[in-house]
Amino acid sequence: MMSWQTILAIGSGGFIGAVLRAYLNGVISHRLPHDIPFGTLGVNLIGSFIMGLLIAYFMYTTLFSMHVKSFLTTGILGGLTTYSAFAIESFFLLNSGHIALALANISLNAFGSIFMAGSGFYIVKYFMR
Repeated sequence: MMSWQTILAIGSGGFIGAVLRAYLNGVISHRLPHDIPFGTLGVNLIGSFIMGLLIAYFMYTTLFSMHVKSFLTTGILGGLTTYSAFAIESFFLLNSGHIALALANISLNAFGSIFMAGSGFYIVKYFMR
């Protein structure tokens, strides 16, 4: 069972992440208008990169409590990244017959997020050794 402190940490982080997602999604979508939803892609890539950075950093330090780790990862980054939006946007692209755009969106989100998470992880690992 989670403690009330962990629940509060995740909930408050989720609030911050969700607000940040809406803001960044709007900024990116405004600056990169396209049929591919680059706003969603942007927050997923940014969030995945930061997740890689944090997870690697947490391996090298004991400075942060589990509450802070939960606040940052499950809370903020969970609220920031948005795979439910990615899923419905991909569905709409497929449903409207934009197969190539849908496949590009799916590939960029899936492989890009994995690449960014790994990049963040290895950057911290390189500098912490």
